[in-house]
Amino acid sequence: MRILGLHGHGTSASIMKSQTVAFRSKLPPSYTFDFVDAPFHCAPAPGIKVLFESGHYTWWPKATINGIRGSHKWLIDYIDEHGPYDAIIGFSQGCSLVASFLLYHYRETPSEPLPFKCAIFTCGGLPLGVLEDLAIPVSQRAHDINDQTVAIMKAKAGALTKLAANLDQIKPGMGLWNDTTGLLHDPAVLPDEKDVFGLDFSDTGIPRDLRIQIPTLHIYGAKDPRWPASMQLAYFCDRRKMYDHGGGHDIPRSTEVSLRIAELVQELSREI
Repeated sequence: MRILGLHGHGTSASIMKSQTVAFRSKLPPSYTFDFVDAPFHCAPAPGIKVLFESGHYTWWPKATINGIRGSHKWLIDYIDEHGPYDAIIGFSQGCSLVASFLLYHYRETPSEPLPFKCAIFTCGGLPLGVLEDLAIPVSQRAHDINDQTVAIMKAKAGALTKLAANLDQIKPGMGLWNDTTGLLHDPAVLPDEKDVFGLDFSDTGIPRDLRIQIPTLHIYGAKDPRWPASMQLAYFCDRRKMYDHGGGHDIPRSTEVSLRIAELVQELSREI
């Protein structure tokens, strides 16, 4: 199984390679990964320089419809040149790229074959502007939750930077994601389809032709401030598997988590 890896905003292919190394090591040799840098240089994601030395890239400099759709063209060109791929794995903004590409495909060219057979989404959601461009109703509540969770994420990253500059403040067992004060979700309760953080996935809500039909695996963390966005993306997918790794906006490297993700990736491959 050949898998293309698309990193998050302000990071890089090498960073995503490091983020995924633990669960990739649990997969058979027949599972191969190709990690690629996004086409645009940008500032590093908040707090990322504390953890990684790398270049920093983004899939679009600004989240405009033209910018996002330009990234879709880049993705197709890359797959045409370097593929074929059985699957794509995205992290954060990489998920937004893949998922938005799929929604436009189902709306505009549903009879054409997709350039990959399944997708793995890790800690990512969909840009609300894309949904509005596709005439999907986006409530003010959805916008408010999006803005609040982005702000909480930035605050978490700022705390990481502060700790790196004051190592004496780090206590044994202390984790960036341990403080869940202010999070807008209860990870023990999946949202009702009528109100997935402001989006309506009931029969009277988002139309069925805008549901992602390929098999998908959704990996997310209970302590991730962006958990609501991960839920929204998951509910767009009709053939989804979901796994909460218990951490934050990251991929934990514990043996338990790594083995489970590897198991789920292999289960996904058997569906294509």
